Amino acid sequence: MNNYIPRNLLVTGGAGFIGRNFISHLLQHDSAILIINLDKLTYAGSRDSLQHLPNPERHIFIHGDICDEHLVQQLLQQYNIDTIIHFAAETHVDRSIHTPQLFLETNIMGTFTLLEAAYRYWKKQSALSPQACRFHHISTDEVYGSLGPNDPAFTEESAYAPNSPYSASKAASDHLVRSYYHTYKLPITISHCSNNYGPWQHREKFIPTIITACLQQQPIPVYGNGSNIRDWIHVMDHCAGIEQILRKGTLGKKYNLGSNNEQSNLAIVNYITHYFDQHYPQPQPYANLIQYVVDRPGHDWRYAINSSQAHQELGWQPRYAFHNGIKETIEWFINNPIGKEAKAIHA
Repeated sequence: MNNYIPRNLLVTGGAGFIGRNFISHLLQHDSAILIINLDKLTYAGSRDSLQHLPNPERHIFIHGDICDEHLVQQLLQQYNIDTIIHFAAETHVDRSIHTPQLFLETNIMGTFTLLEAAYRYWKKQSALSPQACRFHHISTDEVYGSLGPNDPAFTEESAYAPNSPYSASKAASDHLVRSYYHTYKLPITISHCSNNYGPWQHREKFIPTIITACLQQQPIPVYGNGSNIRDWIHVMDHCAGIEQILRKGTLGKKYNLGSNNEQSNLAIVNYITHYFDQHYPQPQPYANLIQYVVDRPGHDWRYAINSSQAHQELGWQPRYAFHNGIKETIEWFINNPIGKEAKAIHA
């Protein structure tokens, strides 16, 4: 089958961290697309981030909720949508522990609303022709559960074993998406990615939290003893992987996207504090800001995913070396507009 060519895209959650960077990536690399960006603008979404997009005339922002069935159907019809890239989700694990219902409503019912609208519209317009339409669902490696120190990395065949309300809600949405392929022949693909870092990430996430704490000379909270391990990938490598799946991926399949860059939480903290010691020295080492806190319930110990299927089938490879990507990320948070207040300590 020839590569898929998207033209009119509905991107959900496009004012969030990964969605915003994906929109920027596509607008820069494809001069023929139109992107309709549907975002509820919860605490993690930012209209400000959309002011800096390349080729902004090909981007239309819609403030709305993916659970709004009427709105979703209207957008598909009004803009003749042929492609849906579904980022919109509640993603913060700690928040899911305290407000699980919100995660179920957005991540499960929101996905269901999109699937139903896509199925009804595309069946009428194109009889679900694989050449004519696509639904790509953004998932997470957390649906696979936790690994031990010597366990092999997760593959696309690994069993699901979610351990938080967040990962359980994403696992359920994955199964819904898969079911629409097998039951209704909806042309879908799914991606599971490891932990992202890079520009425009919300400051409550792990790496921005460390950077902000260093800038403001505040405590750096570290769960437990900091031994939990994650595979870190630059957000632009993730975005390039999604595009390759969209254009070249096999319908009904899921693809893992990781960077083979496993780091303990404490190693990440030490890397960032050392960078600040070198470039923005203070009277006391930044490591003195580290504060170990009680671990959260159900905290998975290790994530690692095997991306060989994406390498072999799609020709995708991550390009950012971590030591370069993290330096760029630190400087971005220091110098971008939303960091002005924190930056003042170095003035």
